[in-house]
Amino acid sequence: MKARAWVALIAVYIVWGSTYLAIRFTIETIPPFISAGMRFLVSGTVLYLLCRVRGDPAPKKVEWRSASIIGLLLLLGGNGGLVWAEQRIPSGIASLFIATIPIWMVLIDSLRPSGVRANWLTWLGVLVGFLGIALLANPWQSHTASPPLDPIGMLVLILAALFWSIGSLYSRNASLPRSSLLGTGMEMLVGSLGLFVFGTLIGEWSHFHLATVSLRSLGGLTYLILFGSFIGFVAYTWLLRNAPTPIVSTYAYVNPVVALFLGSVIVNEPLDGRDIISALIILSGVVLITTAKSLGMRKASTIPIMPGED
Repeated sequence: MKARAWVALIAVYIVWGSTYLAIRFTIETIPPFISAGMRFLVSGTVLYLLCRVRGDPAPKKVEWRSASIIGLLLLLGGNGGLVWAEQRIPSGIASLFIATIPIWMVLIDSLRPSGVRANWLTWLGVLVGFLGIALLANPWQSHTASPPLDPIGMLVLILAALFWSIGSLYSRNASLPRSSLLGTGMEMLVGSLGLFVFGTLIGEWSHFHLATVSLRSLGGLTYLILFGSFIGFVAYTWLLRNAPTPIVSTYAYVNPVVALFLGSVIVNEPLDGRDIISALIILSGVVLITTAKSLGMRKASTIPIMPGED
């Protein structure tokens, strides 16, 4: 189990870190929500059929309901928002906003009635993370080497992180099939449907023409399907069920490093001192949060189990 967990975690580290750049290439000639819908329709169909052929039982209605909620939150709200925002925000910077997911998860978990109350170290991490976001957003628009970030793009990225956080928290106790691959396929199918519907409502099909799709966009979409969905998303959903949450959360401060590096080196995305400092502050906040959770789990594990509690 430990070996499988580390393989899955490294896959999420590298693959999801590179998907930010692949998304940028994809949406150059394919509308955002349509491209995301294509990605998850193909991935979800293959996973669902594979699981059913190998003998997994047909999902129950309650499992479809849970998968639908998770799929719409993670893929329409979370991934869809990210893909759309990358039209306005550089891919590396977008990854920093998504890196705040553990911060939002702490806030949401603390505010809900049955949630886990955060300790002082966790709240310190939240404060540090928000300071980093404020510096990155740079509302005073000081003169830097990088152009000012688009306000609407930043708002959509924050909402995307919120949707992903809510979906991740909901998935912990949701009624889902025993097979994580089957559950992932179901989530992708419903999520793709939501992406296509939303793309249709905002008129994306009128801007989509097969003849104008570039090889770079096609390559980006293929990479997202094969690596981002089949490897990255499958590994993430498996980790949510089989690995400690603090360990899973570490992807949030590894992915931005990969994304910033690739965006700067491959496509020369602007990256100045303020961006680097903001990244370090945000990631420091995430590290504090995951460290606090790890310490809390260790303390809990040292409490003896009384008779009748096992």
